Amino acid sequence: MRSYLSAALLVLVAVLVPLSALAVWTGREVGNTDRYVPMVAPLASHVDVRSAVADRITAEITKEIDLGPLQGSATELLDEAVLSFTGTPAFRNAWDTVNRATHRAVLHSLENGSGSSGAVTLDLAPVAQQVKGQLTDDGVPLADLIPVRRALVTVLESDNLGAWRDAFRLLRAAGTWLPAATLVAAAAALLVAVRRLRALTLVGAALAAGAVLLAVTVVVARSVALAGLPPDMDRAAAGAVYDALTGSLRTTAWVVLSVGLGLVPVVSAGLTGVFRATTTRPRRAPLGRTTAPPPAGTPGRP
Repeated sequence: MRSYLSAALLVLVAVLVPLSALAVWTGREVGNTDRYVPMVAPLASHVDVRSAVADRITAEITKEIDLGPLQGSATELLDEAVLSFTGTPAFRNAWDTVNRATHRAVLHSLENGSGSSGAVTLDLAPVAQQVKGQLTDDGVPLADLIPVRRALVTVLESDNLGAWRDAFRLLRAAGTWLPAATLVAAAAALLVAVRRLRALTLVGAALAAGAVLLAVTVVVARSVALAGLPPDMDRAAAGAVYDALTGSLRTTAWVVLSVGLGLVPVVSAGLTGVFRATTTRPRRAPLGRTTAPPPAGTPGRP
């Protein structure tokens, strides 16, 4: 009975490992603006993100102007100018500002919103305004006439906002007790086990299995998230954003996997040492039997 209970607790450990990692990630990183902004800040230098931002701003600006037969040439020139601007420190500052404001809006919607209406969007208008100022300073003709409207990128769809809100609240609430429950389950599996050292090896295997499950979840979720994007979204840029946000989850998976696999050789060495100590223990002489005296002439014998 104890063996079955220990096995059930080990399976629970393997399941709780990815859930604990997701809960902590949601509460401490995704749910924290001061940690979220540094996570996405390097994306300002990512080639796919820069290209996607330039294309979106160019598309929004050219919708507001009509240059007739020069429209194509003007669009190409504007796209090159915007893409060039995305390589400047001014763009990186604007990127951080836009993401900070957007993340606060997302948190407000997830924490205080109700129902499933009101999509959350990323407004690139501040970046477009910076582009307009840069082109004007560079003396580009008609740059001062570029209209600056909203350049919106949907972050959370209104149809799925209710589901995202429920998942966010649940994971953030579980961020404290799920890791504790994982440790308690691992300790309980050791306490109820018949063979403690062998059970410790199995705890390591359960941690490793949970780490693999976490890594697989991150990979599968990436495919599902990219497949569900609207047609006008740049999948390469979205993939870069996803990878930046889930980088700590992949790191956690590798760390837990290393710890879990590291327990196996350590415990195996311990078991081997115990076995050798048991089998090589010197025999005691039977009671009532004495050691024969050395023969005559032996050095040291009178």
